[in-house]
Amino acid sequence: MKIIFGVAFGVFALIFGLSTESFAQGKNRPRGINNREQNQRQRIGQGVKSGELTARETGRLAREQVQIRRMEYRFRESGNGLSARERACLQKELNQSSRHIYKQKHDGQDHPRN
Repeated sequence: MKIIFGVAFGVFALIFGLSTESFAQGKNRPRGINNREQNQRQRIGQGVKSGELTARETGRLAREQVQIRRMEYRFRESGNGLSARERACLQKELNQSSRHIYKQKHDGQDHPRN
């Protein structure tokens, strides 16, 4: 079981490490979206450390965060910054992701500690 936890944490670290590097170039990103993304990464990391998230749950949540970052990157590629509509779309996705994190952390499927 320690191996599964190690693999899950490794996948989590790899996905977020790569996504952070690849999107670090977007310096004009609004603080509200950045703060929410960082907060959600921290919540997932805390869930891994505490054992509240299983490896499968962690992978799913991490992929969801990467998809949101990619969506934001695509919006920003136009060169005009985020429109109000794009910002609203990102906020909606972040809201949904936040609910998923909460549900997975409180679903009773804790990672067994050995």
